[in-house]
Amino acid sequence: MKPFDPRLLRYARAARGVLMIGAGLGLLRTCAVLAWSWCLANAITTVALPAMAGIPGVRGRIDEGAYGSSQLTWLMLGALGAVLVRSLAGWGMDVVAARGAVRVKAQLRSAALDALDARSPQRESGPSDAELATSLGRGLDALDGYFSGYIPQLLLTGVATPILILAVLLSDPLSGLIVVVVFPIIPVFMILIGLATQAVQDRQWDQLQRLSSSFLDVVAGLATLRIFGRQRRQVDRIARETDEYRSRTMGVLRVTFLSGFVLDLAGTFSIALVAVTVGTRLVNGEFPLGLGLFVLLLLPETFVPIRQVGSAFHASTEGLAAAARVFEVIESADASRSRASAPIAEERAADAAASEPRSGLAFDDVSVARGGRRVVGPISFAVSPGEMVAMSGPSGAGKSTLIATLLGFVEPIRGRVLAPDRIAWAGQRPGLLHGSIIENVALGAHAPDAALVRRALDAVGLERLDVDVELGVAGAGVSGGQAQRIAVARALYRAWDLECAALVLDEPSSALDAESEAVVCAALRREADAGRAVLVVSHREAVHRAADRVVRIAAALPEPMRAAVDA
Repeated sequence: MKPFDPRLLRYARAARGVLMIGAGLGLLRTCAVLAWSWCLANAITTVALPAMAGIPGVRGRIDEGAYGSSQLTWLMLGALGAVLVRSLAGWGMDVVAARGAVRVKAQLRSAALDALDARSPQRESGPSDAELATSLGRGLDALDGYFSGYIPQLLLTGVATPILILAVLLSDPLSGLIVVVVFPIIPVFMILIGLATQAVQDRQWDQLQRLSSSFLDVVAGLATLRIFGRQRRQVDRIARETDEYRSRTMGVLRVTFLSGFVLDLAGTFSIALVAVTVGTRLVNGEFPLGLGLFVLLLLPETFVPIRQVGSAFHASTEGLAAAARVFEVIESADASRSRASAPIAEERAADAAASEPRSGLAFDDVSVARGGRRVVGPISFAVSPGEMVAMSGPSGAGKSTLIATLLGFVEPIRGRVLAPDRIAWAGQRPGLLHGSIIENVALGAHAPDAALVRRALDAVGLERLDVDVELGVAGAGVSGGQAQRIAVARALYRAWDLECAALVLDEPSSALDAESEAVVCAALRREADAGRAVLVVSHREAVHRAADRVVRIAAALPEPMRAAVDA
């Protein structure tokens, strides 16, 4: 777990402003600390020296460099002004960090959502939906502590600590040498404790992910659990997961308290060493009182940033762990786009060489693998403009996989897929959302065309369906057959609205009766007659009869397989 992950600067540009402005305010605060320590030390010296004049044994360099009593007012005003500047600079750092945290979280969530939107829905690996929701929700919210507590102290450690150590070293080389020798002990302890913190924090975060997944599973299957009377066992399961998460959290807190104790002990030990040497020399008259007080006032300020940065770091480890997982999501999408860029560029170059834009579909010796095993191919066939082709085959033969490859969700291991720039598509599941019928049919359109929506619904036999009817979650409020026809109407709307050259549908009539299926087949036939390339995955005879030809896909075998094309 890094104290600062440079990927924050790459994926959240607002973090750059936080660091730059925070560093400037930290420098101002450091200058104010130096001024405050100097003014206060000399003000105390000016007041104390007259009182010490009558004390026997006071001699040597005690009054060296002391200011006169006439300068006391200016010294006090300087100390007060330095305190105000220091307070304002500290307040400014907190404000910049808090506002920066809001912008950084928004930018990270936006980048992660863009990455999730760009990745293939046919992915075989990656975090679950519950893990993603936890990381993008509660996880990133924990970055508030990271930016409001840790980042300001990290900036002060990087800006103020070297300046203050140099000031001590120039004021008193002996004290500065002690600080230089003892100071590295603190980072060593921080590294050792950080390693322990990372282990317990990872276990806590994994437990939180399991708790989130368990709760989501229970909510998703609550109806089934109640039917079989098993809901009570799930309550006990959630209770066990919650108790385990509580234990993991207490483990993190124990390490955090231990780190605070160790850092305070190291800092206190260093200050005590310097205080003893300065005090001894003051008693012997070998050191000016004003300079000694300046060094003693400056020492705590030297160790405060690194002591607080350790405590703040442990308090913000949950946000760092979530951010690391968000970075993995973003980078996995970037890697996928990089791998796909070369074949896409080659295909675009080939398309650009053609005299006319492509308007049909073609599978050229395509093979697709999943989990290291070939599931379909090699296969070759084409769908010309004005042609309706049905793809058929047993379950598991790879029909939907070929469609996913056509849509760019899956990369073939062999061959190439040629398609126009715009394809209207409807999958096996209707994918309806909460909202009106018109919003579902015109999904993705900036300004839905009510007339075009009405035309699409009429084309699939839903003349009596009101476009203003509100659907519930997952399309609740319509039957399965109506939902399937709304999905086909959505594909038709997209084809007409965007003038798509191809129309692809996966099992569009599996939930329809014969009459409704005939209406849908007629609508698809009209699209083909209008010049579009229409590819339909279906095992229904009515669809096969409406098609110009049927491509039959055999089940995947170890040896190369072929596609038989029936006229």
